Parts: sequence; C-alpha cells; structure tokens
Amino acid sequence: MHIIEKIERENGKRQLPPLHVGDTVEVHYLIKEGDKERVQLFIGTIIAMRGRGIRASITVRRIVQGEGVERSFPLHSPRVKDVVITRRGQVRRAKLYFLRERVGKQTRLKELLGEKVRKEREFEKAMRAAVSDEGAAEGEPAPKPATVKA
Repeated sequence: MHIIEKIERENGKRQLPPLHVGDTVEVHYLIKEGDKERVQLFIGTIIAMRGRGIRASITVRRIVQGEGVERSFPLHSPRVKDVVITRRGQVRRAKLYFLRERVGKQTRLKELLGEKVRKEREFEKAMRAAVSDEGAAEGEPAPKPATVKA
C-alpha cells in the first residue's frame, strides 16, 4: 500500500480546490480537434464525487438546449487544466441524482453564504501557503493557486 501512495503522490496534481457536491464549477478541459488542442469550458453543478487520491472524479451536470448533460471528469487527469468554483451550493446529500428529474428553476440550489464559507476560504488559503512553502523548500516552483469566484 505504501508504494501505491508514493506513486499517487508523484503522478497526481499537487493541489486541487476544495470541491463539494452542489458547487457550481467551470471545468477547463483540454480537447483535441484534429492536430490542434484547445481548452473548453464545461460549466455546471457537481452532482457526485467519487474516489479518492489520484482516482478522484466528479460528475458535473448542466442543461443544454433543454436537455440535461452530465460529464464525469477525473480530477488528476492532465486533460483537466483547472476547476474554478463560481458558486457554493448548500446541500444535505452526498449525491444529487434527484436533480435529474427536475426541470427549469427547480434545479436551482441555495447558495452557501456567511461564516462557513469564510472559514473554508481561510483554511484553503492556509493550506495553499503550506503547500507553496513545502515546494519552495524542495527547490520546486510554487503551484498556481486555485481561483475561487464568489
């Protein structure tokens, strides 16, 4: 087990934003068209998270032309360039599969505001500083911090 954890640490991304089910996110995904590559945004709500470590993935759902579209993204994939949190959702479930049956305004979630979000941002900032200090001590460049819009 120790060997697997070591390999995961080497191959995975150093830092991920603190994602939660119910958050509205922008996933910057690298797609290949012929011989060209470009970054495409997939903006939607996280309805499920599964796995841990390097196997962690999220399922993001959005509505396109009245039709629900879900897509699963492995978080440590080199194709996933960035995950930007645009809005925190207040939910009481681990999986939001009930949103599949809902249409229109019923798919909206309450926004998480106030003290909880402030504490989470402070914790995230402290973790980012600790990771960047760790990288600087090893002689590596500091990782780019995750952006959070709110």
